[in-house]
Amino acid sequence: QVQLVESGGGLAQAGGSLRLSCAASGRTFSRNAMGWFRQTPGKEREFVAHINSSGSRTGYADSVKGRFTISRDNAKNTVYLQMNSLKSEDTAVYYCAAAFVYPEVRTAAYIYWGQGTQVTVSS
Repeated sequence: QVQLVESGGGLAQAGGSLRLSCAASGRTFSRNAMGWFRQTPGKEREFVAHINSSGSRTGYADSVKGRFTISRDNAKNTVYLQMNSLKSEDTAVYYCAAAFVYPEVRTAAYIYWGQGTQVTVSS
């Protein structure tokens, strides 16, 4: 069992930055691939970024490539999403999730989910 708690969301101006954190509890974190997803009202949850268990491999949605960076610190059981050059279309609830397979962009592949953190970007 893995429990995930996101933090770091809030209000940012277009062009600004935010860093999201996802703290994990449980014994499998260092063996889990991790992902960040986002969702806006009325839309399906969409893939943002993923990282393998060691942190040596990452992947990004085209919409965030070059602006967002996913990383992890297994000693701290935490995964991060650094978001730069924010745009109004990045406004969403952001979720972190854990999986036992990598790479995966499908929500169905992720077993554990956090409660989400709101990111609002004002233009």
